[in-house]
Amino acid sequence: MVIVGAGRLGGALALALQAKRWPVRVHSRDDAGRERTRALGLKPATVADLKKARVCVLCVPDAAVPSVSEALSRELPRTVALVHTAGALPLSVLGTQRGRAVGSFHPLCAVSSVRDSLAGHTAAISTRSPALRALLQRMAEDVGLAMFDVPEAHRAAYHAGAVLSAGGLVSLADAAVGALGAAGIEPEAALKALLPLMRSALRGIEARGLSGGLTGPIVRGDAGVVAAHLAALPSDIAPLYAQLSRRALRLASGRLQPEPRAALEALLAKK
Repeated sequence: MVIVGAGRLGGALALALQAKRWPVRVHSRDDAGRERTRALGLKPATVADLKKARVCVLCVPDAAVPSVSEALSRELPRTVALVHTAGALPLSVLGTQRGRAVGSFHPLCAVSSVRDSLAGHTAAISTRSPALRALLQRMAEDVGLAMFDVPEAHRAAYHAGAVLSAGGLVSLADAAVGALGAAGIEPEAALKALLPLMRSALRGIEARGLSGGLTGPIVRGDAGVVAAHLAALPSDIAPLYAQLSRRALRLASGRLQPEPRAALEALLAKK
């Protein structure tokens, strides 16, 4: 197994596989990458390693996938499969690879350090090769990842959902900090208070599902509180609050009496 790229995901995946005794090598394009590889206790790939690899997993920026794939395809035997880790990109980005198996392996994990664990997360897999799929499935299982298949025609929608749940959550936290800022609370204190609240909401979703985990004035049918919130929020945060409240109302509609539901619908329709 050759991991191409010694960045955060490449390093985390290589370390996880090495811990499970997979024969892993890391291929970098420059001396700095090879230095990072050695510093992590991983082995840089040699030319011989590339030639005899079963799979090359490209852990490079999305924009670099086509050029790296093209360069490797000229060097590697057809027996070496190429796999990218870009959630939004289709298999076609790997180019025309006659006789070579291609695939994608995208861990749904916000990897901000090579020391981040992938265990407990899910990997989205796509390939037309049954043999490569079996290998990627075994790789996922050994690293501690669940897995599902993503249809090629819907990769953008899949990746948008992944981005909303990770980067979108960070942006939402920033908006919540901004709302507390309008109440005179310093950003550091606001974030310190809000993070446990966000974690408790995630625990509620995990235990009771999306509708069952919903809390707040929408699920209580309290249009007066929602109106007060909208009036108090900064102009750049109020529209986001209204949009999220409309979605919450759809989630909570089965739990609300007709009168409070209608009042909330009327209030939010104006925003």
